[in-house]
Amino acid sequence: MIEFLTVNGEFSNVTIIERSKFICYLKGVDNEEQAKEFISKIKKLNSLANHNCYAYIADDKGLCMKFSDDGEPQGTAGLPMLEVLKNKGLYKTVAVVTRYFGGIKLGTGGLTRAYSGAVSSCLALSKIAKMKYSQSIKITCNYDEYSKLLRIITNDNIKIISTDFGDTVGIDLVVIDNYYSILMQEFSDFFKGKEIIEEKGKSFYPF
Repeated sequence: MIEFLTVNGEFSNVTIIERSKFICYLKGVDNEEQAKEFISKIKKLNSLANHNCYAYIADDKGLCMKFSDDGEPQGTAGLPMLEVLKNKGLYKTVAVVTRYFGGIKLGTGGLTRAYSGAVSSCLALSKIAKMKYSQSIKITCNYDEYSKLLRIITNDNIKIISTDFGDTVGIDLVVIDNYYSILMQEFSDFFKGKEIIEEKGKSFYPF
């Protein structure tokens, strides 16, 4: 996979249904360990809650998935939550829904709608990022070259991360992987073989 959607950051939202409080927490993660750490943190935060149900897809291929009903009737909480993440096309995302029981039973259908609805409502308020497989590089140039160089690196396939203005100009940026060879040719033409480019590795970055 060269790109996927994920939650960019950490978000929460409260839904009240029949006096029960459902608090959904969402977070983008890099791996399963981070997902488990987030779940543990939310459970500690809501240690007096009746239930802390969760679902996550912790990789970028959908091979690392897990969910828990945490005491709710089987199939009424974690699985519906996971289905929302899958239907939205989200990866590397964890959802925890905490329930404080309000005294009125919702039934299996009501619980399913409540837990899936809590995740959907929180997602509607969250920032979703498209993560693209990209090369991270640093370019060093002089001030005369800088303004001209901006014309090359200002496009939708490139994201400038930071710029350091010192004796020279240092630009950290990420380039979508399938555009990288095109950019390198443009750099070669621009710098006439005198470019100073440091490759810093490949990973997924939000665009």
